[in-house]
Amino acid sequence: MMTFEEEKMQLACEDLRTTERLCESEEAGVIETLRNKIRKSADARRSAPSVVDRLQRQIIVADCQVYLAVLAFVKQELSAYIKGGWILRKAWKIYNKCYLDINALQELHQRRPAGPRSPADAANHNHSAAAAEEGVSEETLSRLRGAVSFGYGLFHLCISMVPPNLLKVINLLGFPGDRHQGLSSLMYASESKDMKAPLATLALLWYHTVVRPFFALDGSDHRAGLAEAKEILRRKEAAYPNSSLFLFFKGRVQRLECQINSALASFHAALELAVDQREIQHVCLYEIGWCSMIELNFQDAFGSFERLKNESRWSQCYYAYLTAVCQGATGDADGAQAVFKEVPRLFKRKNNQIEQFSVKKAERFRKQRPTRALCVLASVEVLYLWKALPNCSAPSLQRMSQACHEVDDAAAVGLKLLLLGAIHKCLGNAEDAAQFFQRAARDELCRQNNLYIQPYALYELGCLLLDRPETVARGRALLLQAKEDFSGYDFENRLHVRIHAALASLRELVPQ
Repeated sequence: MMTFEEEKMQLACEDLRTTERLCESEEAGVIETLRNKIRKSADARRSAPSVVDRLQRQIIVADCQVYLAVLAFVKQELSAYIKGGWILRKAWKIYNKCYLDINALQELHQRRPAGPRSPADAANHNHSAAAAEEGVSEETLSRLRGAVSFGYGLFHLCISMVPPNLLKVINLLGFPGDRHQGLSSLMYASESKDMKAPLATLALLWYHTVVRPFFALDGSDHRAGLAEAKEILRRKEAAYPNSSLFLFFKGRVQRLECQINSALASFHAALELAVDQREIQHVCLYEIGWCSMIELNFQDAFGSFERLKNESRWSQCYYAYLTAVCQGATGDADGAQAVFKEVPRLFKRKNNQIEQFSVKKAERFRKQRPTRALCVLASVEVLYLWKALPNCSAPSLQRMSQACHEVDDAAAVGLKLLLLGAIHKCLGNAEDAAQFFQRAARDELCRQNNLYIQPYALYELGCLLLDRPETVARGRALLLQAKEDFSGYDFENRLHVRIHAALASLRELVPQ
């Protein structure tokens, strides 16, 4: 699943479906199974699946459904989101059923009256005795709760990744989404005795250091989630001192704290530890490339992305585009031109937004010689779209601002204005940022060259206005305009998730 390579993702789907078939069991509930066991003979009881085995199999089936949904959502296609929603519906039913069964069993353990029993007490005692006979101890139930909490928590985080225009459809399928419930469930799972506890810990780190900042789930608070991630890393450091994945997430925290040199050290250390883990090596190389680009060290960024272009089979055209941009930003226009010409030939997934974006941008550079200034502008654009500008130091942001001002191409005016607004926002210059966003939103040429600029500029301006009580109404109106007045642009779903998060945080502050 970490590779994002089409053939390996398909193999993962096949493995998950095979696992489901191995684990599929009868639909009768666990409590009903206990009742049946009381009625049946000892021989029949021994031949039936144990309560623990039935619960474990049901949980694994639900987990498989969640993983299949994640694989569907990664494609970022409308049909994949709908398919993933239907898959999650089955997982939701199984998780709920398992929770109810585990709760019922725990109640049975707690209700063991001593002395004379009423008929109801006698029935409960029989169920409790049957549960005990099946080896369903309190410790076992606690482990099972940890197992179900892992998938249940992931389930809720999956729902938080669904674009808001599909949330109504998801809710109609019969289940809600609550990220707080998801996070608390994953925390329980991470501290449990279940074998998936380390996976729950990694899922929490992934959510706090990747999902929250990328989708701007906490609005303009770019450091949200870092305290939780640092606490998890502190608690688990002794248990996993030489884990490449834990070092990777340590690097992510450092990058989000703008400690780029420390982040680079962590990513390089993780890269060395992951000598036999190709997928982990690739995510480390990717982060090294990003950190280098954040520091405007385009030579090192070029080296990382070129290696990914040659080694990874995931989105090679995207890696080729990043390689060409960094190469052009070093001043090697001829080398960049040659790589830009490679990008369309590496285009594989027509419905993938990242590959579509890379091909469109590369096509423009093929028609127009890639100057150093335009390539630096393109690198800042990618940093902006991937929410990496808040990770940049003030000196780097100042150099980016200067580089943007050096661009005199009329076709790039709208993009330049949007990026200058984002840079000034990160520098804390709210008034200058607002002016740049306003000019970007009014630029008509961007409709022809970069459709996404106007809705993104309105979103950014709206978020700025939300920070001041007297302009909250205007900010909300701009967010709704960005959401409702534009369509068919690059990374539309991504922006809708961010708009939804901004409006949701506003509702928490000012109940409607």
